Amino acid sequence: MPRCHEILVEDHLRDLAGLLRGPARVKADLLTEARHGLLDAVEAYRAEGFPPAEAERRAVTEFGSPAQLLPAWQAELAVAALRGLSLRVLAVASVIVVAGDLTWRGSSWSDGPRPPAGYRLLSASVHWLWLAAFVIAAAALLLVRVAARSANPGLAVLVRLVGAGLTGSLALGVLTGAGLFAWSIDLWDAALTWPPMIIGSVLASAGYLWLGRAARGWVLAVR
Repeated sequence: MPRCHEILVEDHLRDLAGLLRGPARVKADLLTEARHGLLDAVEAYRAEGFPPAEAERRAVTEFGSPAQLLPAWQAELAVAALRGLSLRVLAVASVIVVAGDLTWRGSSWSDGPRPPAGYRLLSASVHWLWLAAFVIAAAALLLVRVAARSANPGLAVLVRLVGAGLTGSLALGVLTGAGLFAWSIDLWDAALTWPPMIIGSVLASAGYLWLGRAARGWVLAVR
């Protein structure tokens, strides 16, 4: 059970927690740091002779309202969300760019007639879109490092723009990849029973879901 002077402090923190959106670990760290600061302030006021309720009221007032605190905190959470999304994109894009062609290499249809020009164009688009996502993710990680060390408000706008570009390239990469897979099945019935294609589609689907969760978290953090 919390001590009596902690009750309003926890209410204040609960209000903040309900308004913040972003990575759970970073959010928990912010709230833990805030709790320690508030309780230290309460103890300091009590040491000066203030009653518990008044000490708590003063500590909460001095700490700041949600309207005062949320912009800076949410900006920090948005940066953390972009970092997490970028790391996931780097991992998935690396696999897709390096190993994408391996899913049908050595298959029964690989030595047959060349696929239509539209198929070849879509295949090349998948490669270049994921390569672009890789480059944007790498740039985003550099931006995150700079933003973490600077209070320049312009960086927050840049974080949004880079994050939007990364999310857009990611969405296009997923859509074109899914379209390429569907077209491959339509062109070659054997693709449904080719083990590398099956393994690749399962891994790609898992990677898409993994990225989707991170992208959703970033969108909520900057919304």
